[in-house]
Amino acid sequence: MEEPATRELEMSLSDGNVTSDDDMPLTLPTDGSLSGSFRKGCDPFAQTQRSKLQHRRARINQQINKEMRMRAGAENLFRATTNNKVKETVALELSFVNSNLQLLKEELEELNSNMEVYQTDSEAINVPMIPLGLKETKEVDFAVSIQDFICEHYGEESSLYDKELKELMELRQAMRTPSRNQAGLELLMEYYNQLYYLDQRFFPLHRNLGVHFHWYDSLTGVPSSQRTLAFEKGSVLFNIGALYTQIGARQDRSATAGIDRAIDAFQRAAGAFNYLKENFSNAPSLDMSGPSLCMLVRLMVSQVQECVFERVTLATRDTHFTSQLRRAQEAARVSDVYLLVQQTMTQPLMKDYVPFSWASMVQVKSEHFRALSHYYAAVALCDHTLSAEEEEEEEEEEEECDEEAEKAFLQLYVSSPAGPPLGQLLRDPEKRRKLGKAHLRRAVIRHEEAMRVHGLCKILRKMDILQDVLSITHKRSLDKYSELDREDDFDETAEAPEIQSQTHQKPDITPTNFSTVQVTDIFQRLGPLSVFCARARWGPVRVIGLQKREDGMGLTLRGDSPVLVAGVVPGGCAAEAGLREGDYIVAVDGQDCKWAKHAEVVQMLKSCSERGVELSVVTLQSHDTQLERRAILLSHRSDKENTRQRLTGGAKGQSSASLLNWNRKKTREGDGVTKRLGSTFSLSFGSIRDTEAMY
Repeated sequence: MEEPATRELEMSLSDGNVTSDDDMPLTLPTDGSLSGSFRKGCDPFAQTQRSKLQHRRARINQQINKEMRMRAGAENLFRATTNNKVKETVALELSFVNSNLQLLKEELEELNSNMEVYQTDSEAINVPMIPLGLKETKEVDFAVSIQDFICEHYGEESSLYDKELKELMELRQAMRTPSRNQAGLELLMEYYNQLYYLDQRFFPLHRNLGVHFHWYDSLTGVPSSQRTLAFEKGSVLFNIGALYTQIGARQDRSATAGIDRAIDAFQRAAGAFNYLKENFSNAPSLDMSGPSLCMLVRLMVSQVQECVFERVTLATRDTHFTSQLRRAQEAARVSDVYLLVQQTMTQPLMKDYVPFSWASMVQVKSEHFRALSHYYAAVALCDHTLSAEEEEEEEEEEEECDEEAEKAFLQLYVSSPAGPPLGQLLRDPEKRRKLGKAHLRRAVIRHEEAMRVHGLCKILRKMDILQDVLSITHKRSLDKYSELDREDDFDETAEAPEIQSQTHQKPDITPTNFSTVQVTDIFQRLGPLSVFCARARWGPVRVIGLQKREDGMGLTLRGDSPVLVAGVVPGGCAAEAGLREGDYIVAVDGQDCKWAKHAEVVQMLKSCSERGVELSVVTLQSHDTQLERRAILLSHRSDKENTRQRLTGGAKGQSSASLLNWNRKKTREGDGVTKRLGSTFSLSFGSIRDTEAMY
């Protein structure tokens, strides 16, 4: 399958510019049968707990924006004035503003730390997950800028596209309040895919449309504003990842099906954040910066690993020795990945940015799962029995189990503990008891550390379910330790060795597949993107009157959507009327034919009356018209490929990974004028033999 030409956009986000290889999203047929979005956002006035949270967050964001403006004005006045009395007054006002800002940010942090709103309603006792709130945005009015561009660039009456403008505005308004399910995700993806068309139709390479996109930082509420569409794309993509975290957090993880759904959601959230991290440079807000996105990816991977541990615990309810060791190693793996997240959160840029409740929760989980790993290792050692202690008729079967148990035990530790070999230790009940007691001692210490960190965070103390989990597991370890403790046990408890972390399912970072959501270009009536886009330049529409002659009209047509005038006979009717080689036919007798096929245009010409026919044509302009025409005449494709290109916009030929790619500046071999014109302006025509004909 032949891939459509790649369109490159070079910009840098620091000054509203980016580098982008935009990917055409999957589209529906362009006959208008499915125009308009059938996906709607949530009712913004519905008083659900989550909507109340979002409303409070939006209100605080606006207040923070107001206070920051006041602070900026006061700082400018302080620097500009030479009056000491004015300086004292301004300094006092600045102290009040900074105090208000600090209070607002603390209130916003408390809202962002409100994890219980997003958790499942199930009565099962599970450790809560960390979801991410959506980025808030202001309303954007595209109308005036797009209307002006349609008049100026496309030479059409902008009022003819009022319906399309209204549809675009409604779609953006809906995506501000997506529902917390698959429909909400599809709504965000639909808008994201429409941004591709919006970029191609109305955002030229070296000119700004003048539309400002305002978004608030998801954690601090600090506003950011840019005129580049890349900022809008990145913010929508961030919200897709955030919505996946909320969907994952609300799953009922008391059953395998719910765990699998949570794993899928967190892996897709990691994929969205990872894609943003790799393709977004010079982020205007801290939540979309490299360190922040790296932290979010690791956090999502850790939550996937936690879900894997829960599934292993559900699937292996037996108390077999190897099953207990497997749980111990899975728990150690969860502890390790959360420890990595904790280290990421303590980096200089992240330390003062990440909510304290998040950092506390991550540390609690790291300690909690390390305690569980030692607990399961202790249970495996203390409850294990060897074949020598069983009935003789089961001796052969038990010997096989012993070999499997010994092999698993040899792989349990990072390094072998001092003393007798592990195989010999496994056969001595008293040594097993003492090693198990050492593991339980470490488990109790880790549980108590987790409870201590939990008690230091006011927000975590309010989470009853977390308190219940920590208390239950701590009591379980204490009870087991009491069972093993003896009055005559005067030996000092040995130090338990570190458990080797291991998992039977490594988390995947699942990239977002935007092609699953089919969209139709809202402004498709402007014509095929291959010609009628913001990057192309052409002259004004010319109306050519043609009269039929006995020797024909004297022109050669090729391709479709739109049909190209491939040749004009010198001295013929078309040449005398002013038709030129390289013109595109956009209307016949006032009937729009930008999307018309070759045969349809030919039929219109043949059915014209004796008075003749009027053709509306446009001519593409470039620095070298001959090179452009040469590129046009050399681009030949089959009718089948041309039809597919027109209907799908080339989505199947490109990967979703090229939708953003803003910071990649690719150099191509032979990137001269001819290649640029060929990839930007040329149409996919059928073969000369099949579609070219003289009339």
